[in-house]
Amino acid sequence: MPEESQKKPTTRRKPTALERRINALEQVLIQIYGPERLVLRAGKLQALKQLRSGNLELKVLALEKLIFDDPAITRVPTRRGLGKIISKLEDELADMIARRSLEDELEKKIAERMQERHEEYVRDIRNQILKEDGGPETAETLKKLERLHQLDRVTLRGSALDVVRPQTLSEVVGQGPAIESLMAKLASPYPQHVLLYGPPGVGKTTVARLVLEAAKAFPQSPFQDTAPFVEADGTTLRWDPREVTNPLLGSVHDPIYQGARRELAESGIPEPKTGLVTEAHGGVLFIDEIGEMDPILQNKLLKVLEDKRVRFDSPYYDPNDVNVPQYVHKLFQEGAPADFILVGATTRRPDDIAPALRSRCAEIFFDPLRPEDIQRIVDGAAEKLGLAVDQDARELISQYTLEGRRAVTLVVDAYSTRYLARGQRPKRLDRETVERVISRSRLSLVNPWIKRDPEPGHVLGLAVAGFHGLVLEVEAAVFPAHERGRGRWRFNETAGSMAKDSVFNAEACLRRVTGRDLSQYDVHVNIVGGGNIDGPSAGVAIFVAVYSALTQTPVRLDTAITGELSLSGRVKPVGGIPEKIFGAAQAGLRRVLLPEANAHDVPRTSHRPDLVFVQTVNDVLREVLL
Repeated sequence: MPEESQKKPTTRRKPTALERRINALEQVLIQIYGPERLVLRAGKLQALKQLRSGNLELKVLALEKLIFDDPAITRVPTRRGLGKIISKLEDELADMIARRSLEDELEKKIAERMQERHEEYVRDIRNQILKEDGGPETAETLKKLERLHQLDRVTLRGSALDVVRPQTLSEVVGQGPAIESLMAKLASPYPQHVLLYGPPGVGKTTVARLVLEAAKAFPQSPFQDTAPFVEADGTTLRWDPREVTNPLLGSVHDPIYQGARRELAESGIPEPKTGLVTEAHGGVLFIDEIGEMDPILQNKLLKVLEDKRVRFDSPYYDPNDVNVPQYVHKLFQEGAPADFILVGATTRRPDDIAPALRSRCAEIFFDPLRPEDIQRIVDGAAEKLGLAVDQDARELISQYTLEGRRAVTLVVDAYSTRYLARGQRPKRLDRETVERVISRSRLSLVNPWIKRDPEPGHVLGLAVAGFHGLVLEVEAAVFPAHERGRGRWRFNETAGSMAKDSVFNAEACLRRVTGRDLSQYDVHVNIVGGGNIDGPSAGVAIFVAVYSALTQTPVRLDTAITGELSLSGRVKPVGGIPEKIFGAAQAGLRRVLLPEANAHDVPRTSHRPDLVFVQTVNDVLREVLL
C-alpha cells in the first residue's frame, strides 16, 4: 500500500478546565449516591438525558437539579455563566459532604451509646433474674435473716428509767436559772452556741432536749417543727488522721479501699458520706462530755461552725467525669450544709475547756442538787411508778447521793426489790428497802461531817471537788516545843504544796496578831480525811484553827470559812464561791464567811446560808470565836 494512502492516527482532545470541573462534580455525586442510585435520582428529577448529554450547558443544568434536589430548575445556563454556576454548585456540594460526614459521626456515636445501653440493660436483666432465682442468698443467710426477724418480734415493756424521765421542763428539779438562761439562748431570733457546765446526773441532756422542743413554739424562733436534736458523746468521737472515717463531720469513701456503692465503685467514683453535723442541720447538735473530744477534731468542728458547711476532697474525684452523679458533684463542689446550734455539756471546769471553743459559745452553769431537790426527784419518780415514799426513806436517799440520775436509779432498784419480795406491784417504799439497796450499791454519805460541840482548835473550811462544794474539818494542836526554841510545824503530806504555804502564812500572821514567839511551840495541823486541798483558799481556816488551839478559845461550828491569807493578815479572794456556798447549804451550816472581794461571785438563790463578808483576820476572829 502506498505510503501516502495510509491514514494518520487521530489524537484525543484534552478536556478544558471547565469540563474537568463538571466531570469532577459528577464523580463526587457518583461517590455519594453510587452509580445506580444516581441514575434513579436523575430519572426522578427529570435530569437523566441532560446528564448523559455532551452539551456542557445541559449537563450543568442536570447537576443543578441533582445537587439542589429541585426538578423545577429548567433554565439552561449560558456558556458565559457556567463558571459562576459551577462555583456555586461546588460550595453546595462541599456543604453536603460536610453534613453527611457529621451525620455519619453522630450515627456512629449513637450506635455505640445504644450498644452500651443495651449491654447495661442486659446486665440489669441478668441481675434481676439472679435475684429472682435466689441471688446471693443461701440457706445460711436466710436462716440468719429469719433470726433477725424473730429478734424484732421480741420486745420488753421498756426501761423503768424511761418511764420516770422528765417529759416537760416543769418536771426538771433544781435547775430553774439554767433552764431560763438556756431558753433565752435558743428561743432567740439569733440562737447561740452554748456550753453547759455541771456535775453529772443533774439533767443537762434532758434540759437541752426539752428546751429545743419548747423553743420551736416561739414565733421568733428560727427552729422549724422538724428541727432535729442529734446527740453524740465526745468520749467516742475521735479524729482519724487518714480521714478514712469521721462520724461527726463526714468522710469520703474512695472506690478502691473503702468500697463506695457498687454503681460508683465500678466507675471509680468516690462517694462522700455526710456526718452528724449535716444530720443536725437546722437543729441542735448536742455533744455530751465535749471536753473529752480530740483537740484536732474540736478545731475542725470550729471551722464547720464558722462556714456552716462541710467540705469534701478526694484525689479520685474528676469534675469532668460525665458518669459522676449530680449529688456527688454538689457535695465535692459546694460541700454539705451544716447550719446548726452546738450545745456541749461537760463535767469539767471551764479552765479545762479549749479557749477557742469557749470563745464561740455562751456558758451556762447547772447547779449541784441540794438534798431537798433530791427528795423532790424521788417523789416525782415514785409517783410515775405508782409508789408512796416514806419521809425517812426519801431523806435517806438524799443523804447518799446528790445526783438526780442516781436518786432515780435507787428508787427504781427499791421498787424492783419490793416487787420481787412480794410478787406483786408495791404501793409503798419504806426505809428498810432503801437501806438494803444502798448497802448493795456500796454508797457513802455525801456529807459525812458529824456535828459536834465546839472545841479549841477545830474549824470548818470549804473546798471544791468538781462542781460540788465540800465541808473540811481543820484541826490544830499546839504543844510546848520538844526542844526549847526549836518548835516545829507539821501538816498533812497529802494536802498539797500550796496548802502548806498557807500554813507558813498562818504562822506569820499569828506572830503579828498574838505577838508570841512561836518557836516555843510544836504545832500540828490536820485536814480530817487527808484530802488534797492544793490551793490557797484554806489559809484563813488554818489560821483560825491554830489561833483557837494556841489561845484555847473554841470556834463556832455552824460557820464555815474560806479565803486566802496574806502575810499582812488580809483575806484575799478565792475561786469556787458558788460551789462552796452550795456545799455549806447541803451540810446544814448556818453561816459562811467569805472574802469581801468575792461579793460579786455569790449566786442569786434563796437557798443558801447567811453570808458574812470579811476583809482581815481580825474580822474573822470576831465572827467565829466564842
